[in-house]
Amino acid sequence: MIIATCPNCSQKNRLPETAAGRPRCGSCKNWLPWIVDATDENFTEHAEKATIPVLVDFWATWCGPCKMVDPVLKDLASKRAGQVKLVKVDIDKSPAVARRFEVQAVPTLLVLNSGEVVARQAGAAPAHVLGPWLDTALNRSEEAKKEGVST
Repeated sequence: MIIATCPNCSQKNRLPETAAGRPRCGSCKNWLPWIVDATDENFTEHAEKATIPVLVDFWATWCGPCKMVDPVLKDLASKRAGQVKLVKVDIDKSPAVARRFEVQAVPTLLVLNSGEVVARQAGAAPAHVLGPWLDTALNRSEEAKKEGVST
C-alpha cells in the first residue's frame, strides 16, 4: 500500500500499488495521483498491466538532472490524476528493466499504454516541455484505445 494525499482536499488515502481502474479520494471523490516505485520483480504488475497509461521514470540516485525533473514529474502526475500512473524505476536497483527498454541515459521517460511504448524522452526537460509531451502521449494512448475498441 502507498499513501496518496488528495490535491483537492488534502485527505490521505491508502492506495494499492497495483489495481484495475483509477484511484479516487475516499473523501471528496476526486482523482488521486498514483505514484509507485517499481523493480525488476514487480515492473510488469505495476506498469505493463496497468489499466491506465503509465509514465515511467528511469532514474538514478547519483543523477543530478533526475533530481531536478522529479518534482516536475510528481506535479504532472498530480495535475493529470486519473489519467496517468507514475512509475519510478531506479536503474541501479533494477538493471534488467532498464536493459529491456534500452535505457542509455538518465533520466529516460517512457509512456506505456497496455505495456506498449507510445512515447520516449531521454534527458531532463523543463515542465513547459514535459507537460505538452505527456499530453501528446496520453492523446496517442486514448486514440489507440479507441481504435482497439472499434476493431
